[in-house]
Amino acid sequence: MNSLYETLGISKNASNDEIKKAYRRLARQYHPDINKEKGAEEKFKEINAAYEILSDEKKRAQYDRYGDSMFGGQSFSDFSRNSGGVDLDEILKNLFGGGFSGGGGFGGSSFGGGNFGGFGGGFGGFSGENLDLNASISIPFEIGILGGEHSINFNGETIKMKIPHGIKNNDKIRIRGKGKKLGSQVGDLIVKVSLEKSELYERDEDDLTRKLDISLKTALFGGKITLQTPKKEVSIKIPPNSKNGQKIRLKGYGVQNRKSGIFGDLYLVLNVLLPNIEDLDSKVRQILEEKLS
Repeated sequence: MNSLYETLGISKNASNDEIKKAYRRLARQYHPDINKEKGAEEKFKEINAAYEILSDEKKRAQYDRYGDSMFGGQSFSDFSRNSGGVDLDEILKNLFGGGFSGGGGFGGSSFGGGNFGGFGGGFGGFSGENLDLNASISIPFEIGILGGEHSINFNGETIKMKIPHGIKNNDKIRIRGKGKKLGSQVGDLIVKVSLEKSELYERDEDDLTRKLDISLKTALFGGKITLQTPKKEVSIKIPPNSKNGQKIRLKGYGVQNRKSGIFGDLYLVLNVLLPNIEDLDSKVRQILEEKLS
């Protein structure tokens, strides 16, 4: 049974393009922001996990060779549900990341009784000691949104790491080969990321919110404002009779999700700036005083 191929609804002989097209279609269908049905988020994670394996030639070759015996003979769907809520990313990292670091199972779930004798060295072997190291870093808010390079100093070594776009607080990045060494084996460095606060934006998952100052004239009569967003510069039309605290939604100008590639939205909260009455012409002040209720 080829459970990963079934997850994406493709044949075992599917081309890379067919795999990518199937993934994009299903990712849109089951994305939690779009599909609110029960189980959609779990299905979405399974789709991402299946794509991560089948879109990688080496991982796909290993899966084609060993099939569902990698998951204790279960389908990947059943295996992930029986893994005690363990993050699917961590499961994949352990399956394909150079060792099981003590092996046996995840979250109380075993891999077919822990018998991997027939796998040979395909997964890098077992190690009685966990060779991974852990670190925590703080990165600028903008790099968390857009991605980019970031350097850290760890154990006296400067390490350049690639930050993926759309990373969130407490997400982890695995840097291969920077962990402890034991003979010919070497572990990884697992970096926990926190985002610095932004003076401009508030972030809610893939959506961004920022305050936008406008003049009283623009609020009353409308107008156009040029604004630099994380994505690009845009021209925004402010409608007449806009109210203080009113929201304007810029669809697709938020954070690009690191897994689905779908952009969130940017919400502008209007902040109407009132002029100093002393700075107004005396005739204008008189008219306002007479006409305003």
